[in-house]
Amino acid sequence: MKCRLLPTVIFGLTASFITMVAAKADVELPAVLDSHMVIQRDQPVRIWGWADAGEEVTVTLGEESQKATADGAGRWLVRLKAQRADGQPRQIKVVGRNTIDLEDVLVGEVWIGSGQSNMEWQLKNTTGSDEAIASADHADVRLFHVPKIQAKEPAEDVNAEWKVCTPENVPAFSAVLYYFGKRLHEELDVPVGLINSSWGGSPIEPWTIKDGQSGGMYNGMIAPLTNVAVKGSIWYQGETNVIQKNGLLYADKMKDLIEGWRKQFRNDELAFHFVQIAPWSGDRYEPGQLPALWEAQVATLKIPHTGMAVTTDIVDNVADIHPRNKLDVGNRLALWALAGTYGRGGIVFSGPLYKSLSIDGKSVRLTFAHADGMKSRDGKPLTEFQVAGESGEFVDATAEVDGNVILVSAESVAAPVQVRFGWHKLANPNLINGEGLPASPFQTSGWRGGTGE
Repeated sequence: MKCRLLPTVIFGLTASFITMVAAKADVELPAVLDSHMVIQRDQPVRIWGWADAGEEVTVTLGEESQKATADGAGRWLVRLKAQRADGQPRQIKVVGRNTIDLEDVLVGEVWIGSGQSNMEWQLKNTTGSDEAIASADHADVRLFHVPKIQAKEPAEDVNAEWKVCTPENVPAFSAVLYYFGKRLHEELDVPVGLINSSWGGSPIEPWTIKDGQSGGMYNGMIAPLTNVAVKGSIWYQGETNVIQKNGLLYADKMKDLIEGWRKQFRNDELAFHFVQIAPWSGDRYEPGQLPALWEAQVATLKIPHTGMAVTTDIVDNVADIHPRNKLDVGNRLALWALAGTYGRGGIVFSGPLYKSLSIDGKSVRLTFAHADGMKSRDGKPLTEFQVAGESGEFVDATAEVDGNVILVSAESVAAPVQVRFGWHKLANPNLINGEGLPASPFQTSGWRGGTGE
């Protein structure tokens, strides 16, 4: 008899339980290992599953075969050589007392999309969805949607299946993850596997594993995937933690999340690119809380192999916490991946990010990373800069581009000491760089942010 830890939701309450499966001859694989899946290229391939204790299992991929014997709990795992993305579909054969044939297995890039509702947001509910869905016929892009499950202990499997990206399969899939993966597929010219594991309204904590303690969403929706070799994750979350008034503490929570996932996926360089959450006018955001979380997000860029997409300029309705333009969000995340994760040179992947301040008489000189070609998005004077003197009272300021520097001043502040930019929950400033990417909001007093350089 073998044991598999499976999560379930009963009458709206989350629980986990051990399903005892009567002894039988069939070898089993987890749902994430199935026909139409994508294997991460250039990384060893792990194939695992369940069988009767002591049963020998043989796995064949191409000309390579490896054997494993199920342990006392019925678990087995084999490791196969890394595969190149050569455009050819593979077959994987798993043989125990029964045989499992996986067909149409591709080799390419595998990414996870996670977070809350803006990651979960379905393609069919976004701007331009009709055209996007009609053209979403991509045989080499594969979709895997993990259902919402919490568990008290790390689960071993999920109830999902790999699907080919078609106009029929894509409408309910994550829009941000789809656009991200589509851009990677176009730029890299390799198959792309996309795993959506997100839950609207969720805070960061249930997704986190640290010091052996794991959250329910990690247990039910991430833990079953950790034997899969993946290139990285994109993350769109933070709104709930603003409501919870986490502020700058969110930077520590992001660090725990990223380091925990990297450890569990056995990849210290697992890419982690995230979205700086959008402005929102809702009264559940208390004053100062959204900017504080923005600073925490920019601080996360100090962690290696991370990236951040800024979204202040693409909010169609500031009263809606779910901006409907997900195309630009996915594309901006893809820029970070192409430049950082895949080493593509010559790509401008971020808008201006604040670096330093110096005082020049009545003016403040601000330097930025990713600053080439800084200008106003709409041809009007730069907006949403404020300056303060020793009193700490901020007033609206004039800002001008001077090469890769911004000069900021206000007639009423004779001795400026600090500046802030877009530092409120309705931010819609117009500073961009030459590639049209927006500057992130910032403030200069004890600034903790990174630059991703």
